[in-house]
Amino acid sequence: MYVGIDVGTSTVKAAAFDGSGRELAVAARPVGLSMHGGFVEQDMDEVYGAVVAVLDELSAEVDGPFELAGLTGQGDGVWLVDAKGRPVRAAASWMDGRAHELLDQWLADGTFETVFRRTGSAMFPGCPGPLLAWLAAHEPAALDAATSALYCKDMVFQRLTGARAATDVSDASMPFLDPRTRSYDNGVVELLGLTRRRGLLAPVSDPVATAETRGEGLPAGTRIANGPYDLPACALGAGVTEPGDGLLIVGTCLASLVATTELDLSGEPAGLYISLDRPGHWLRAMPAMVGTAALDWVLSTTGVRHKEVDGLLAATPPGAGGVRVLPYFAPSGERAPFVEPRLRAELTGVSLESTPADLIRATCEGIGYAARHCLEAAGLTGSLAVCGGGTRSPAWMQLLADVLGRPLRIVEGEVGARGAVLAAAERYGVPLDAGAWTRPTRIVEPDADRAAYYSAGFEDHLGRLTAARHRSR
Repeated sequence: MYVGIDVGTSTVKAAAFDGSGRELAVAARPVGLSMHGGFVEQDMDEVYGAVVAVLDELSAEVDGPFELAGLTGQGDGVWLVDAKGRPVRAAASWMDGRAHELLDQWLADGTFETVFRRTGSAMFPGCPGPLLAWLAAHEPAALDAATSALYCKDMVFQRLTGARAATDVSDASMPFLDPRTRSYDNGVVELLGLTRRRGLLAPVSDPVATAETRGEGLPAGTRIANGPYDLPACALGAGVTEPGDGLLIVGTCLASLVATTELDLSGEPAGLYISLDRPGHWLRAMPAMVGTAALDWVLSTTGVRHKEVDGLLAATPPGAGGVRVLPYFAPSGERAPFVEPRLRAELTGVSLESTPADLIRATCEGIGYAARHCLEAAGLTGSLAVCGGGTRSPAWMQLLADVLGRPLRIVEGEVGARGAVLAAAERYGVPLDAGAWTRPTRIVEPDADRAAYYSAGFEDHLGRLTAARHRSR
């Protein structure tokens, strides 16, 4: 039996699988986010406590020992810890927007583009480069007190195992890792004014680090692997490994990923190249800030419950009665397939005749257009898998297939945890049938007439987005 741990932004989960990849049980616990004035932070002790709690719950629910465990979690942000992995301050989330003015400066003076040309990383306010530079300027004492600036899963791994602080090539990819050498680019560190803080960057384990647990949550001696982080873990869990194939994660973050063996650092700086355990293989990633959080906000504002969404989508025709939504609600703006820290959501075409169903459908359509934009920018040419919380809505999946104009391979369940187990099995040399573990739940085909309608709607979306980007500057 195997366990995958996925330390998400709002929920921590652990899932148990048998040798064929069948999901046996899942334990989940919510964790809080503190949001104020563009700052988005998390309590590390709460996050780690949630990991231990879900593992305790899972161990009580299923019989038998775990052969091995795989760990994944949210990426980016800054998780400052001491030598024992204990927090020196609250974690700054990937959703954090405090460094937007610094990023504006780097966009204007060419630093942003230079970093992309060297590492393939288009920085955004919530990634470690801007956040560490902001902390160096405003909270130097916190950096002085820290031993390491980790990522979420690395903090959990260190505390579960007692192993030295380390990260992997996937988490290190933004923004300091040279994707060709698979090591930190010290020129980028210097360019961002962080040479004095270079020692805070955790050593990169290549391939991912392994260790044995100390007894919290899992029995002492359980073998565990640290990574990759949640985006590449989901790609593994959805079977996206062949160049040209893609994955769309419909979650808090709308992440578009395309497997590739080509590194192209030309063109408009956007997204990032996520390095994988296999040298010469990357995921071209467009992790947009837009996602289910946008729909959650509209549902909360209109007083509509999640269980009502399918019925409302089915009862509302394409075009949402003329309502249009640019769904860029994040306080840090957007980061893919372009970077606009000041971009905000826009609702147009709303009148007294507009209904909550119109607003909800227009939001789902807007998210679909954003997904299409990201997937095209990432170079999708093959099949497309879809996972994440949004897959629980059949009507939304049909709408997405229509907006994207292509079949969707729906992969349900704890896909990130599944991928973490597959990565751990590869690291430990445990043979698992990846095809069986990543088999899609169902295929959703697009409707030809609706796909044609949305193809024109996508062009309209791009035009409105271009105008909004100009207004945000």
